[in-house]
Formats: sequence, C-alpha cells, structure tokens
Amino acid sequence: MQTISSHILAGQRISGADFLRLAAEADLYQLGFLADAMRKRLHPERVVTYVIDRNINYTDICISACKFCAFFKAPDDPQGSVLSHEQLLEKIRETQELGGTQILLQGGLHPDLPLAFYEDMLRAMKATGIHIHGFSPPELCHFSQLSGLAIKEVLERLRAAGLDSIPGGGAEILSDRVRQQLAPRKCSADQWLAVMEEAHRQGMRTTATMMFGHIETWEERLEHLERLRSLQDRTGGFTAFIPWPFQPDNTVLAKDVEKTSGFAYLRMLALSRIYLDNFANIQASWVTQGPKIAQTSLFFGANDFGSTMIEENVVAAAGVHFRLSEQEIRRLISDAGFTPQQRRMDYSPVKRMP
Repeated sequence: MQTISSHILAGQRISGADFLRLAAEADLYQLGFLADAMRKRLHPERVVTYVIDRNINYTDICISACKFCAFFKAPDDPQGSVLSHEQLLEKIRETQELGGTQILLQGGLHPDLPLAFYEDMLRAMKATGIHIHGFSPPELCHFSQLSGLAIKEVLERLRAAGLDSIPGGGAEILSDRVRQQLAPRKCSADQWLAVMEEAHRQGMRTTATMMFGHIETWEERLEHLERLRSLQDRTGGFTAFIPWPFQPDNTVLAKDVEKTSGFAYLRMLALSRIYLDNFANIQASWVTQGPKIAQTSLFFGANDFGSTMIEENVVAAAGVHFRLSEQEIRRLISDAGFTPQQRRMDYSPVKRMP
C-alpha cells in the first residue's frame, strides 16, 4: 500500500491490480488524500467549474426497457410522448434566459422515428445558437440500425445538422455480462466505445460516465475504467468522467439492490480520480447525492460540480429530487474554499457580467 501511494503521489500510473488493492484495503481517508493530491496536481488554481444547462428528454418512448430505468414508456403506452419543435424551443429560450450555454439532449430508443427527424430537430434547435450536447452512444447505435447507415455516416449527418458534442450516457458498466443482464437491447460495450472513438476521430468532444452500485463486481468496475483510460490514451477526446450511483427506487431492481451510501460513493469517486490519470476533469454528482456529499466530493478528487440541471427527468423518475440553483452551486463551491467558475462543455470559461 505504501508503494502504491508513493507511485500515485509521484504522478505515476497505477495498474489494475493496484486499483483492486486500493479498493479492498485503503480506508476512506487514504483514498481521499490520494485523490485530492491528484486533483491539486492537475488543478492547482483551486477553481471548481460548473455548467448552466438543461436536460431535455425529447421522448420517453423506448424499446430498450432497461431494468434500471424508471423513466421509459413502452411504444404502445398511451402516456408516451415526443416533444414538438415548439416545446423544444421554449425550453431552450428559458435556458438561455437563465444564462445557459448548452442543452443536454437525450431520449429513449424510439422504434419509428427516422434519422431525418433528428436532423430536423437539431436544425431547429441550432438556430437558437445553443450548444447541443446530445445523443448518447446507445441512441446513435439505434439510429444506425434503423437507418442502415454506419456510425460514421450517422455522426457526419447529425454534425452537419447541428450536433456539437456527445454525452457519455448509456455506458452503465462497460462489461457485456452486466449489459446483457440489465439492458440486453442496448449497444454492447465495444459498440459504445466505437461510437466514442469515431466521434473523437471526427473532432467531437465527449464525456464518459459510469453507473455503479447494482449487479457489477469490482473487477467489472475496473474493466470499465481501464477501457475508458485506454481509449483516452488513443484519442484524448473525453473532457470529463462522471461516476454516479444507481438509484433503485421505482425500478424492477428496487427489491434486490441496496442504494449506494455517500461513503461508498466517495470511495468510488476517489478511486476513479486516481485511476483515470489521463482525464482532466472528474465531475461530482449532486443530482444523486445531494449538495453536502457533492461539496465533500471536492476533497475526493472532483474538480467540477456538473450542471445546474434546470430540468432533469430520468433520476427524478427514480424518486430523487435534489435541486440547486446557480447561486447555491456557487455558494457551495465558495464555502468549500474554492473559486466557482461557469464553463462551457469544453471547459472553456464563461465570462460573467460584473
């Protein structure tokens, strides 16, 4: 353990075996100390960033029926819906009035909408000037399958219509054992990574996520992180990593999976910061953990407070309803001894009016 710690403090990369040893033997204080040292080395200026944006779910109709999702509606459910262009533009207008710089655009895997539908939607949204951070890899694989086009062509067409960057949703755990049990209709781990590699090849920036705390093993968590680190070594296209714990309420796993504690979340956050040495930014998850644990995350490796989440539906469908305004986020960051800085998707700063 001393050898591993000294390697981390010297800025050296740890192995998978080191990761598993830390996960099994290090206490919370040790992990926090090591992750905080890495954060300080990468971000010595003591600035914590955040983004003002809105999660827009353009449809809740989905054929995937993931066991961990409380949000989706089956295609034959009369309660399912698809947002109109007018509804989308109104949501964007409200976001821009609040100082928002981007939209996080994601939806269910709708069985009937053609690729042209998404191109038209992007063109209408892009006319507002907003940055569109949209369509996770499972959605893009779904578009590819329905259209008969390769991922490369799908991305080229969506970029031409206005897509700016891609969120890391749908990663869950990048292990096919887990994916087959929880979401067998979703893209495989290889497909998720291939979408991101192609996006990076085309010059797009993306984020990466991990939803942990359900049926995965520690070895599968390591597999997830190792595959992300390897891809980042090749492309450098990921801007940030966002780990967040599974929210079991209102899902089919509610009776079988215990909700992840704040203690376990901070351990995983710190381990992620330590292992992903080629990711510049690690994001806290106040949406699932609440403001105080998110504030504590800033001492366990996180340097970004994430989004103001003007609107959020998927986690809320699982019974979690934390809300924070920009003013509250800035206060939480300042109270922890850091300087708050609004950012864009690519982590460039937003200049604020005096």
